[in-house]
Amino acid sequence: MAHLYALDFDGVLCDSCGESSISALKAAKLRWPAIFKDVSKDTEVWILESMRTVRPVVETGYENVLLVRLLFELKHPHLQSSSVVNGLTVHGILENWERLKPMLMKDWGEEDKKELVDLFGAVRDDWISQDIHGWISANRFYPGTADSLKFATSTVYIVTTKQARFVAALLKELAGVDFPIEHIYGLGSGPKTEVLKQLQSQPEHQGMTLHFVEDRLATLLNVIKDPELETWNLYLGTWGYNTSSERNQAAINPRIHLLDLPDFCAKLK
Repeated sequence: MAHLYALDFDGVLCDSCGESSISALKAAKLRWPAIFKDVSKDTEVWILESMRTVRPVVETGYENVLLVRLLFELKHPHLQSSSVVNGLTVHGILENWERLKPMLMKDWGEEDKKELVDLFGAVRDDWISQDIHGWISANRFYPGTADSLKFATSTVYIVTTKQARFVAALLKELAGVDFPIEHIYGLGSGPKTEVLKQLQSQPEHQGMTLHFVEDRLATLLNVIKDPELETWNLYLGTWGYNTSSERNQAAINPRIHLLDLPDFCAKLK
């Protein structure tokens, strides 16, 4: 029987945390120059290191920019501009981000997320045009994933909240994979649940066994809530941007399979 795999990108195929954190720091300096004008190198290093801790909360790239400012204010309590920051810890962000995010955006006057999305994309475009090798080297593909894509015997799509042009660039320049652009559903394609519905409804996919690999538990839970998507086999990538608590929750959910990196690579091949 033929198999179709819909794969998340960041946290499943590519570890982009280094690049996204640096891009977010660049964007924060542009968005809030008065706040970041005197940021020290030590503070920047601490922010970038802490971004790896809080990365599991990110659903869409622009949130990285908000997290950079939040971490800056945690590091400098006297500069805190929102009451919700008072007493917050780095690990507290992991537990409360969905509640904190709209409150921070309101307090910071950033309720139009499109402006942050556009800024984040523009910063990446500028970095690529000025130093493509530096931008590429700030990313890495997880061991074995590039070869698995090259030699996959299944039909593979990428379903991500990352802008498709960045996905295509990384696949080609870093992984050496000529992946068809029409198989990349990036930012602007709609919710992942709707993309999965599109994929399963296409005539050429009828009769295929459907698999969806994600590293965000919340995304998989959204799929489970939709009765139209009950035929998808769901996997949480244990190597991605998730926490031990989320992996424990997934382990007791009958719809979700925990998947280790070697098994994932073997499945694609």
